[in-house]
Amino acid sequence: MDQPIDGLRQRCFGQQINGSVLRIVLVAAVGIGLVGASSAARAQTESAVQGDPTKATTSRAARDNAIESIPFDRLSAEGKQKVQWVLQNTSVFRRLPIRVVQCDADLYLFLVEHPDVVVSIWEVLGVSHLTMRQTGPDTYQVTDDIGTTGSMQFLYRSRDTHVLYVDGTYTGSMFGHRVRGRGLMVLKTGYVRDVQGRCLVTCRLDAFMNVEPGGAEFLTKTFQPIVGKIADTNFLQTVGFLACLSRTAEVNLPGMQRLAARLAKVSPQTRHQLAQLAEQAAQRAAGAPAGGQEGTLPDPDAPRLAERPSETR
Repeated sequence: MDQPIDGLRQRCFGQQINGSVLRIVLVAAVGIGLVGASSAARAQTESAVQGDPTKATTSRAARDNAIESIPFDRLSAEGKQKVQWVLQNTSVFRRLPIRVVQCDADLYLFLVEHPDVVVSIWEVLGVSHLTMRQTGPDTYQVTDDIGTTGSMQFLYRSRDTHVLYVDGTYTGSMFGHRVRGRGLMVLKTGYVRDVQGRCLVTCRLDAFMNVEPGGAEFLTKTFQPIVGKIADTNFLQTVGFLACLSRTAEVNLPGMQRLAARLAKVSPQTRHQLAQLAEQAAQRAAGAPAGGQEGTLPDPDAPRLAERPSETR
């Protein structure tokens, strides 16, 4: 592995991405490459975290708010059916902690909408054992080496809202039987500039999961203390990784372009887009003061940076 790539791994990850036994719910994410965010479970106590957006919650108020944020009128008929099924058969709901990072807005959006790129980078860096390949304009197939397989589909995507449907199975030794997970992920993103002109990206992920057979009872009684924490950690780590890639593009553009060229499992066009967006991020950053990756918490509903309107695709 060349030195710039090895340095990227050391800067962005202290350890491997934790796959978690419930990777059956598959994301990515966020994607978002949002791996592990799919591992939704109930928190031990709800009252302790209500009102604090930096903490996860399973409260009824958060769940109702998450449902209200779904753009039902922009979904296809098939998409509506999938969303309604998950909402009517939810085993567990979790709103993961909000994360705020300094990140180029266009590069962030590209990585969210190309989870196969994120997974391929993780594979090159040696921090995950997931494999993801694109099977259609909005669909992806996911497998790993511990008995997980499934699919992920974008039901809706815009600059500030992404709705994903996941359907997967786990056949490993953990449960002693085949387990199926179906879920709905709602990712909300806000973009603001700070007083120094740097872009701050706010990410909030809501997860609705159905786990069969007997998933709700098993999750809440057996893995309640650990699965939710793993989900939160992996989501925060993944969003932080996107910010790390953005920062790397700013300070080591040649290294980022070499990394893009090594992603053999994504299309040449996608590799070219990544390299191009990294270059644009570096150019934009050249006009802004250098700084850290974290920022104060902006309003998720604050005015967006870019002109691109919300749209289904």
